[in-house]
Parts: sequence; structure tokens; C-alpha cells
Amino acid sequence: MSKKSKRFREIEKLFDPLKVYSLKDAIDILKRSKPVKFDQSVEVSLMTGVDPKKSELQVRGTVSLPNGTGKKMVILVLATGDKINEALSAGADFAGNEDLIEKIKGGWTGFDAIVATPDMMREVGKLGKVLGPRGLMPTPKAGTVTTDVAKAVTELKGGKIEFKMDKNAGVHAAVGKLSFSTDQLLENLKTYLHAVLRAKPAGAKGQYIRTAYLSSTMGPGIRIDVNEVEAA
Repeated sequence: MSKKSKRFREIEKLFDPLKVYSLKDAIDILKRSKPVKFDQSVEVSLMTGVDPKKSELQVRGTVSLPNGTGKKMVILVLATGDKINEALSAGADFAGNEDLIEKIKGGWTGFDAIVATPDMMREVGKLGKVLGPRGLMPTPKAGTVTTDVAKAVTELKGGKIEFKMDKNAGVHAAVGKLSFSTDQLLENLKTYLHAVLRAKPAGAKGQYIRTAYLSSTMGPGIRIDVNEVEAA
């Protein structure tokens, strides 16, 4: 077991790990924590009561955070013809087809998200070994397989994120930066949690969200009260 840093131990003194905190109080604790040399992400980790082995009970969706993610998204668009110029005009960082596909096959992943037109998916499917493990494969459900590439790029640049339950029934996402105001983080967090709650599978039984924790990139998790959001 690795030894905790002095900074980490100081942060743990700011809260009781056995206590459940309101969303605002958890954000305030993160903001009072000793800073680091970069703007940390604020991350929320949910543990669901859903069986991840049942495909019909998958928790998955997208949500546009009202205050963005605070991260400069590098967007790659795989398309042909006029769609390439449409993507670049909308703010895509890279747009093309065969040349970019060959580059990805070589291991290049210098982007945060891929948007692809439906006619490109036959070739994109061949990139599964590179893109799949990194969660970069475009999908219709996430709105990243579309003919409206300009809209998809604009939404991603504006703060649209995808969430998906992992093999351990957890759902994790970054909802902003620690430099955001408390109100901005609170609005993003509530928007994200509402989206996950709405994504509850129809066949799910028992307690949907079992635990929820808020943390910064370099800090411990603070347990938060999901009932606060459900009650709202």
C-alpha cells in the first residue's frame, strides 16, 4: 500500500470520510483543499446497483454540461466530401478519411473524441483495437455517428459528455474544473446527476445509485448525497 502524501493527509482533515455531504458542502471542501500546479478536474463517481452483466440493463447516455467541462476538446472528424469542410468550419481540429485512419492504425490517439459519418463506419470499425480500449469509438447513441457533423462538433466543444457504466457497475465523469465557481460546479453536477438518474434502465430493480463520491484529480473522494438530487 502506497504512503499518502502530506497534502493528501491535510485534505482528509477537512472532512469525515464516514459522513455524507451535500453537493455544495462537498464542492466547498474541494475548493478549500491545498492546490496543485494545474487546474484539477472535479470528478463524480457513482456505484450503481445494476447488474453490468445484463446487456439490457446498461446505463449509458449523453449530457451537455451548462458550463462546459473546462477542457479544450480536440475533435477528429472522419468524413468525405463537403462534410470535411463543414467539420473544420464548425471547429474540428482534424478532418479527413483514409490518411487519418492509417495514422490511427499506427497508434495515434492525439484527440479526445471522434465524430464519423455513417458511410465511414465500415472503416472506423477496423480501428476497434485502438479506439475501443480508450473509449474513443464513435456511436449513434452518443451522437458521434451522424451526417450533421457540424452540430456534433459544436456540442462536443460546448461541453457535451458521454457516460457509460463500466464492468464493475460504476459510472464516472468529470463535471468541470476546480477553478469554476461553486455555482457553476453545482449546476454542472446536478445536470449530470439528473441525466444519470433519467438513464435508469426500465428493468433495474432495487436501489439504483448505491454510493456517490466527489473528488478532484489529486484528492480523496467525498461521499455526496444523491437523495438531494432525487428529491429536487
